[in-house]
Amino acid sequence: MIDPTTLISRVVRMDRAEIAWRTATAVRALGDRVRTGVTEPRWNRSALLPALSHAPDLGAVRESLTRGDWDAAHRGLAHHFSAAPVRFPAHPSVKPALVERILREHPQAAAQAAEGADRILAGEFDLLGYRGLRFDPRTDATTSMSASAAGAAAIDWHFDAVSNRRAPRLFWSNVPYLDPMCGDHKVIWELNRHQHWLTLGRAFWLTGDVKYRDRFVAELRSWLDENPPLVGINWASMLELGFRSISWLWALGLFADAAPAGGAAPWLVDLLIGLDRQLTHVEHNLSYYFSPNTHLIGEALALYVAGRALPQLAASDRRATVGRRILLDEASRQVAADGGHCERSTHYHRYTLDFYLLASIVARLTGDGAAETFEHTVARLASAARLLADERGVLPHLGDDDGGMLLPIAGRALDDVRDSLTIAAALVGRRDLQVGRPPEEALWMLAAVAVEPVVPARAPLPSAALPETGYYVSRSAAGDHLIIDGGPHGYGNCGHAHADALSMTLSVRGLPLLIDPGTASYTADAALRDRMRSTALHNTLVLDDRSQSVSRGPFHWTHVANARVMAWRTNDAFDYFDGAHDGYAPLEHRRRVLTLHGDLIVVADFVSGADGQAISAAAASAGGGPREHTAAVHWHIDPRWTVEAAGRAVTFTRGGERVGLVVPHGVVEAVVGDASSGLGWYSPAYGRVDRSTTVRIRHGAAAPFWMMSVFDLNPQNPVATVESVPVWAEAGTTAHAASLRITRAASVDYVLLVEPAAAHGATWRVGDFETDARVLFCRVTGDRPVARIALVDGSLVRTAGRRGIQLVLPGMVPDLHVDFSADARGGIVPAPAALTPPW
Repeated sequence: MIDPTTLISRVVRMDRAEIAWRTATAVRALGDRVRTGVTEPRWNRSALLPALSHAPDLGAVRESLTRGDWDAAHRGLAHHFSAAPVRFPAHPSVKPALVERILREHPQAAAQAAEGADRILAGEFDLLGYRGLRFDPRTDATTSMSASAAGAAAIDWHFDAVSNRRAPRLFWSNVPYLDPMCGDHKVIWELNRHQHWLTLGRAFWLTGDVKYRDRFVAELRSWLDENPPLVGINWASMLELGFRSISWLWALGLFADAAPAGGAAPWLVDLLIGLDRQLTHVEHNLSYYFSPNTHLIGEALALYVAGRALPQLAASDRRATVGRRILLDEASRQVAADGGHCERSTHYHRYTLDFYLLASIVARLTGDGAAETFEHTVARLASAARLLADERGVLPHLGDDDGGMLLPIAGRALDDVRDSLTIAAALVGRRDLQVGRPPEEALWMLAAVAVEPVVPARAPLPSAALPETGYYVSRSAAGDHLIIDGGPHGYGNCGHAHADALSMTLSVRGLPLLIDPGTASYTADAALRDRMRSTALHNTLVLDDRSQSVSRGPFHWTHVANARVMAWRTNDAFDYFDGAHDGYAPLEHRRRVLTLHGDLIVVADFVSGADGQAISAAAASAGGGPREHTAAVHWHIDPRWTVEAAGRAVTFTRGGERVGLVVPHGVVEAVVGDASSGLGWYSPAYGRVDRSTTVRIRHGAAAPFWMMSVFDLNPQNPVATVESVPVWAEAGTTAHAASLRITRAASVDYVLLVEPAAAHGATWRVGDFETDARVLFCRVTGDRPVARIALVDGSLVRTAGRRGIQLVLPGMVPDLHVDFSADARGGIVPAPAALTPPW
């Protein structure tokens, strides 16, 4: 029940357009509710006649419908769609060449397709993170049907097979689908998207076995029988109707050339009636104000592709116009200038990319002038997706992940974005987007437009950022892939955001190490929902057991952290990030990350007041001493790594790979599957929670204080110890500073981080090094007093003595790397004019 105060507040914020839209929608829904209460809703095949266009080539079909000869109308429609121009990726005319190519390039495809489709025939469904779900709790299926038809008839389309609960058969707007008593609506809706019909169609095309088509026909009839117009949970979400409509378009293309003999169901008549009614419902209830994000784009996509692909329906021109307008408008509203999607979720970014890929293909096939704009949007989204994906083409889980896909043709993992990138690379002619050989899914999507996949570019991607979206990506030639979240909390009500400001994910040499633990649930388990998107379940710092952003229900927040980025520097040898957020105000969490490619990652977390010192002073005057805060830095580890913690060092091993983590202070522990803290768990897919390991580093101190983590990526020069060392500076020249001495097998590394508080010209020292840089890295080896230097925002580095170094630049430079080692292979910056080497 909505609080009256909240309702009034919402109404006050509405403009005239929103009030008019909501009023018209409410009036229409009221009329529909009255009609469904007076007359029992049912499907009527005669409704197809007024829904059809008056195109001359549909004359015979219209005559058959007029006299109620449904079988003749079905045969006429089957002939019509087989001969019609290609307007959707699946069409009978592309079948022979596509099947031959798939079987040639992917010889296991037919067997894999049959295996997946046979499990559907057996009544087993793999949905979201669940495997082998059955939706046939009833036992009254007639034995006179074929096994396939009986299995379809036994499906309860309103049933959640996970919770064993069933949604009520109410008028669509009265269904309380967010109430767990109805079951998990995500599970129910995932089955009712009918995307498994693509699995049946794939098997039908690749094997030629008609049992897969028969199963589809039986399921269509079963669904229509159990879901009369506007009744039940499957009419409650316009996005779900949009997904289902697109699946029905695929079914039309995959099965329309197979007109069964007399006596079989006239399924084309039934499908077109059902499709037209669902699209009308979407038109009347678009998510302009309910969920104006990917919901609105997905609904618009269904209207657009159905409108363009089905000129046989009288309303198609109107639907295509509405869908096109929304897709074009939202491309500028929801896709940032850097190509990232506004919801700051990699999963929903992938959704959006796939939406515009399908729109682009249909626009090309139908000669729509919007194709160029759609493809421009594809290029932007795909560029961002390629940056966020690792070298295997896999996206990390950032933000919410609802477990769904637009194009689940061949059973690809939902975080494997290679198929989407392949399609995008081919459409926009960008080799840099391609990852590896073309997946089977790309062939299904590209065959109709006769576009060939491109040859992948060989050059590795550099480090880069999506500054508006807020993701900063460090890459190395060795396959390391680090993402730091420094952007806004989310979009709109931030419904798909997590409390993850300044969090990180990391793959090392192509293997995921630091992971985002995922989503697990939306509404079925409120406690799990809150825990999985809390700060503690992300790779960042937790202060005083608080979450930096505080949730309110499954898709809202009472408090959100505002992040800002002070510096992002990248070159061939190292990357540097400096960001902060106010989620713990009046305290501030600031994170600096220095990444030396393929070698070392230093993560420096600093907790302070607004001016760096005031909090401690205020606490001291108020309570007789500074307040001690408890802080914890969490590192959530992919479960495929073995984790061994000893003292302040942690070793991660996987196969022949080794990565180290060493900290200078704090209590280090490895937590596995802990129920009390919620640590040591992760969700690889929606609905599934598995054990993993969380490395927790705890520290207690009065602000300001530092917590440091050093990741050792170089097994040839492993880290032995990490210790804090003093920073020497003139009084008042630094607001705060920290430095580390990292002792390794073949070197000693110094890292200095400084926030200046004095005029230009001040310097500070760590060890034997003096500098004016905000960030300094120096490596000392047995034969070289200085083997490597990296600096940020500096102009000089010097040491004293006979073998000292003098590096003096004419002015401050944003970043500089100099490698004096004899075996250096890259990252060497030409020597400045005033550089005296240390020999």
